[in-house]
Amino acid sequence: MKPPPGFSRRQFLGGVGSFALASAFPVPSLKALAPLYPSMDLSYFETPIGHRSGEIHFGYAAITWGGNDSEAINDVSSLGFPGIQLRSNIVTGFAQKPSALRELLQQHNLTLVALSSGDLSIENDESAELARHTSNAKFLRDARGSYLQVICSRPKRAISGDDYKRLSRLLTELGKRTTDFGISLGYHNHMNSLVQHPDELQRVYDGVDPRYAKLELDIAHYFAAKGDPAGAIEKYHEALLFLHIKDVQMAAPGSAPMKDGYQFVELGRGEVDLPAVFAALKKVAFRGWAVVELDSVPPGGGSPKESAAISKKYLEEKLGYAI
Repeated sequence: MKPPPGFSRRQFLGGVGSFALASAFPVPSLKALAPLYPSMDLSYFETPIGHRSGEIHFGYAAITWGGNDSEAINDVSSLGFPGIQLRSNIVTGFAQKPSALRELLQQHNLTLVALSSGDLSIENDESAELARHTSNAKFLRDARGSYLQVICSRPKRAISGDDYKRLSRLLTELGKRTTDFGISLGYHNHMNSLVQHPDELQRVYDGVDPRYAKLELDIAHYFAAKGDPAGAIEKYHEALLFLHIKDVQMAAPGSAPMKDGYQFVELGRGEVDLPAVFAALKKVAFRGWAVVELDSVPPGGGSPKESAAISKKYLEEKLGYAI
C-alpha cells in the first residue's frame, strides 16, 4: 500500500496503525479513553502576578542592657516587640542547653532574630575564626534563631585591597558552614571596622558570594560614615538580610565633645532621615526583620527600657507602624 500524495511513509504507517488500534476496541472501550480530568478554566493564569508588597517585623537588640539579658528579654517582651537580637555572651550561659533559651524566649513570645557573633578577624588564624563562629551558628540553630551577625575589626596597620578580598573569602566560607545549619549569615557595616565607609562595603560586596553571605545594614553606622542609608537600601536590596534601625547625633561645632564625633540616640532624636529609610524599604518591598538598636542609653537618659519605649513610640506615632 502506497501513501497518498503529501504523506511520508512514516506518517502514513502511523495513521494506519492508529486506525487499526482504534478499530480493535468496541465503542464502550473508546469512551473509556476519554480525558481523565475535566476541563479547566485557565483564565486565572492570564492575570499577571502583581509586585509583592513589603512586610516588616520589628525586633529590639539587647545590647542596650549591657549584658543583663534576662532583664532585656523581660523589657523587650513587655514593650510588645516580637523579636530580639542577643549577643554571643548568651552562649556561655546556655551552652549546654540552648533549648532552655528557646523555651525562655517562647515564654516571652519572642523570636530570636539574630545572634551577634562578634569579630570575624582577618588577622587571626582562619581555621580558629571559622570554627568559633560555626559553633555559634550551631548554638543559634539549636535555640531556633535565624541570623548570625559578624563584623570585622579594622587592622591597626595600612589597609590593602587584599584585606577586603580575604574578608570576602572568609565570609563566603563561613556562610557555607552556617548554611549547613540552616542559619543565614549577615555582615554588619560598622564604624571603626574594615567595613565602615560606603566604598569599603562595596569592595566586600563585590567579592562575596551572595548565596552564602548577605548584608546586615546598620543605617546609623552607614550615615555616620557619610553614606545615604536610603540609597544603600535601594542599591543593596537584593543582598539585604536584615537591618539595624538606629539613629545618631553627629557632633556639631562648639557642642559638648562626643566619643568618635557622634552619639547614638533613640529613634527620631538624631539626624538619620528615618522616613526616607522606610520609604526606601517600601519601594524595594523589603520583607523581613528590622531590629531597633541603641548601643547604650545616651547621657542624661533613663533606663534601657525607657529608651526602647521612646523608639517604639516614634515608629508607631511618627511612621505609623504597629509593633
